[in-house]
Amino acid sequence: MHRTERDTLRARKAERRTHMDYTGGVYGSMLAASVIIGAGDLGSFPRAELVLLLLLTGVVFWIAHVHAQLFGARMAQRTLDRGTVLHVCRDEWPIVKAAVPPAAAVAVSPLLGLDVAGALWLALSVAVAGQVGWSVAAARRAGASRRLMAAFASVNLFLGLLIILFKIVLTH
Repeated sequence: MHRTERDTLRARKAERRTHMDYTGGVYGSMLAASVIIGAGDLGSFPRAELVLLLLLTGVVFWIAHVHAQLFGARMAQRTLDRGTVLHVCRDEWPIVKAAVPPAAAVAVSPLLGLDVAGALWLALSVAVAGQVGWSVAAARRAGASRRLMAAFASVNLFLGLLIILFKIVLTH
C-alpha cells in the first residue's frame, strides 16, 4: 500500500469516527440491561446461556435496525447499493458492541467468586455503566459543554437506576 493510499484510509477512518453516532450504544446498553432483568430461570449452564442471550439479542436487534434503516431508504426511493448497506451495518454495530461488556462480565464472574445472582448484578451494573458512558461519549463528540455532558450522564444514570429498580421489583 502506498503512502497516499494509507493517508486516504486513515482520513476515512478519522472521518467515520467523527461522524459516529452513539445512539446504538446507548440503545444496546439499555437492551442488554433489559435482557438481564428479563432473564428468568436459566438452564443447567446459566452463565453460558446469559452470555449467548446477551450477544444473540444484540445481533438480532442489530439485524432488525439494519433492516429497518434499509427498508426506510428503499421507501424513500433511494437506491440501495453495497456501500449503503455496509454503511448502515457499520452505523448500527454499536448495538452489538454494547452487549459485549455485560456478556464479558458474566463470563468472568466465576473468577471473581460470584454466584449466578452476583453475575447478573455485575452484568446489569456494567450495562448501566455502558449506557452512561455511551451517552457521555456522544455528548463529548457533539461538542457539548461539561454541564450538558453531566446532564446526559445523569439522565442515563437515572434510566439505568430505573432498570435496576425493575430488577429489584420483578422476581422470577
